[in-house]
Amino acid sequence: MHGSSQSTHGLVKKARIEIIPLIDIMFFLLASFMLVSLSMINVKGHNVEIPTAETAEPNTKPDFTIVTIDAADNIWFEEQKVEKDDVLSRFQQLYNNNHNVRVFIRGEKKASCGTFTYILDKCRLAGIVKVSLEAKEPPENPAAAGK
Repeated sequence: MHGSSQSTHGLVKKARIEIIPLIDIMFFLLASFMLVSLSMINVKGHNVEIPTAETAEPNTKPDFTIVTIDAADNIWFEEQKVEKDDVLSRFQQLYNNNHNVRVFIRGEKKASCGTFTYILDKCRLAGIVKVSLEAKEPPENPAAAGK
């Protein structure tokens, strides 16, 4: 009889905490948080129809300033219209705030080349060296290319 009572107490296992499922849940939450925060990035700029380029790639980096040139050769910094005389001072202000500032220049197809040259020249005078021209990807449907 004595032996039978020991056998029931001898089969009791120690409880242990499984950490692998906890790690899986934490990685899932981290990935979900990163995806949600990336989708909240809001690019501000004046809407224009920009030309397409075969080598265009989407840019998802938020540390840049968009300068837009519309068909009437108006210059926009983000969503604010800026007069030509104030462009250099705006670029100097950007450069003084951050010496690694990046500028993306967007322009409509009908914008003049002279305005592009003016913007690039003012970037150089302000000391900004990281300048890109923005182009959009070509449409998948060749019939939509004329739109």
